[in-house]
Amino acid sequence: MVGPLVWADDVVVVSHRPGEFPGYLFVETRRHVAALDELTAEEVSAVSLAAWCAARGLWAELAPEHVFSAIAGRSVVHFHQHVFVRYRGTPGEIGWMDGPSWTGAPAVDIGALCRRLADYF
Repeated sequence: MVGPLVWADDVVVVSHRPGEFPGYLFVETRRHVAALDELTAEEVSAVSLAAWCAARGLWAELAPEHVFSAIAGRSVVHFHQHVFVRYRGTPGEIGWMDGPSWTGAPAVDIGALCRRLADYF
């Protein structure tokens, strides 16, 4: 976990990405593995359910244009799934993975957002 905690159980941890862009979550397994194919069936189910809860919470709390999810592991050799919003009004030239670099995102108290998102799990 690298940012504020949203929710956790014995299998997965959901945290908010550090920084000022609200609505970027990580779903990661407690057990350290490098890639999706190394997860157990229990971990896959737990990750999937947590990502679904995260997406539903982000939709409800932030009313974004879209909620994206991606699994990418180039820089950190530990499985984590990204679940993040694209805000309405994000310029079209900003790619789907680059939304968090947009400086026009609304100002949101990330700590309060994390507490509200916990209710969706």
